[in-house]
Amino acid sequence: MGKLTDALDHPEEIWPLVQMYAAARKAKAQTRGSPDWDFCYSLLNAVSRSFSIVIQQLPPQLRDAVCIFYLVLRALDTIEDDMTIPVDVKVPELVKFHTRLRDREWKYVCGEKDYRRLMLNYPLVTQAFLQLDSVHQEVITDIARRMGKGMAEFIERDVETVQDYDLYCHYVAGLTGLGLVHLFKASRLEHGDLPDDLANSMGLFLQKTNIIRDYLEDINEEPAPRMFWPKEIWGKYGRVLEDFKDPANSAAAVQCLNHLVLNVMRHAVRSLEFLSRLQDIQVFRFCAIPQVMAIGTLAECFNNPQVFTGVVKMRRGETAKYMVSINSMRNVYLAFAHFACIMIKKCNGPAQNDPHATELHVVLNEVLERCGEGLNVQPAKLQADGLRGILGKAATRPAIALSSIVLILASVVTLLVVYGILADLWRSSQQYN
Repeated sequence: MGKLTDALDHPEEIWPLVQMYAAARKAKAQTRGSPDWDFCYSLLNAVSRSFSIVIQQLPPQLRDAVCIFYLVLRALDTIEDDMTIPVDVKVPELVKFHTRLRDREWKYVCGEKDYRRLMLNYPLVTQAFLQLDSVHQEVITDIARRMGKGMAEFIERDVETVQDYDLYCHYVAGLTGLGLVHLFKASRLEHGDLPDDLANSMGLFLQKTNIIRDYLEDINEEPAPRMFWPKEIWGKYGRVLEDFKDPANSAAAVQCLNHLVLNVMRHAVRSLEFLSRLQDIQVFRFCAIPQVMAIGTLAECFNNPQVFTGVVKMRRGETAKYMVSINSMRNVYLAFAHFACIMIKKCNGPAQNDPHATELHVVLNEVLERCGEGLNVQPAKLQADGLRGILGKAATRPAIALSSIVLILASVVTLLVVYGILADLWRSSQQYN
């Protein structure tokens, strides 16, 4: 009922939702006629529908490599996250995981639900991996080696400092960005200057957003999970992380949350710089859409006590709007400016007394300046338009392609034909009454 109410409250989101539904159905229905690839793509769709859609829109010479790269890293992540595996078993398993990638027999019993299915059927992923170009195999193996070693390092110690936080996020997400750049270049789709530090910032922007958003899910996990909020930050606001769930500690919890949002927003300008250097439109969409979703999620989480009591995320219809409209750097700049203005409005209003509101305001202004440069618009005008809600509409304004028009017309014609058939059947039935 809530989804229907959302759609009725935001009718402009209905068509993007239809488009996303169609894209998801198409992604789910695609088959290759071989058990290994069919398993890989069906599992990709099961564990991440949104990633499945954007991955399957990649050029053919890159699509399979990114699919397998994603599943390999999900398998590594599944081992890391399974708290039932003893540390003395988990650490060596993470370190040597990359050596398993060519073992056609290897599988591992761990994880839950679809992730358990991934691990139990991992030989199918291996078969698909071995069909990739050798250069793609080398990239995936190298990143899995470096990531597994980094994960093992943090199995045996906590994230204490902001430096630890950056290093952990580099291992589990920044390296993903580096690997993707190497895959893009190996597929000859990107030829420009894409420095590792920019790719790393893109990964950290995503990972830190997820760590913030998933506080309640992670803290309630059984057996007791590891948490990745850096103690250097949260220790200023509470005795233990679990205290933030208590409504009595809501004020301190929100201040801690806002401090973490400030930390992640420092990566935003570098993320924009990375995106601005991409040349292939499909690669661009693949990278840009998650970045837009990340800053949209941060805008929802900032100064929001519901992070500690429930699920905070963008509306499904809003997500659909951005997924279908992000096809240029202009739209990315507009989206980033829009969400930056939402946070600025909070800084000037309900969060104005937050100890880091002024500092965050400075960082958000830097984002607006970068967006203004890209759009050739003064930051002051961007902020004025953003506070009036104009930027969000501009960023998702539909540019209806000919194919969309044809689809709409075809749908109308189909409805008319069906109506005509039903009318004929009704008239025929009346003749026998």
